[in-house]
Amino acid sequence: MTRKKPVEILLVEDNPSDEELTIRAFKKNNLEKKVYCVRDGEEALDFLFARNNYSDREIREKPKLILLDLKLPKVDGLEVLRQIKNNRITKTIPVVVLTSSREERDIVRSYELGVNSYISKPVDFDKFVKAVTDVGLYWFIMNEVPYSKN
Repeated sequence: MTRKKPVEILLVEDNPSDEELTIRAFKKNNLEKKVYCVRDGEEALDFLFARNNYSDREIREKPKLILLDLKLPKVDGLEVLRQIKNNRITKTIPVVVLTSSREERDIVRSYELGVNSYISKPVDFDKFVKAVTDVGLYWFIMNEVPYSKN
């Protein structure tokens, strides 16, 4: 799987409708071409750590932002977050949990594992689009991350 352009936003989302809404929200701000979507936690980890189908990807080409759903097949979002934040190469990538879960234990555990922000997906379409747009603009355009050679 050879990629021609760098991935700047990694969207980890198993729901095709939520993926489409997220892409549409980014499209309003010309960010959709910078998004790459994976559908489960295992694929997210494979992508980030350049293994299996992504073994030809350069591991040091990190996304600038990860939008992570928690309720994922194969490997759940909390385990994906744990592995991201426990790895010296990926730990500085901002991770925003974007999930339908409003469970206190998910929120607390996400912050314990090092999430940068936790957002419950709004049910209303317009509010969902605004939330994703705001997340993208803040974390992708306004936020500065440390430069790392790792």
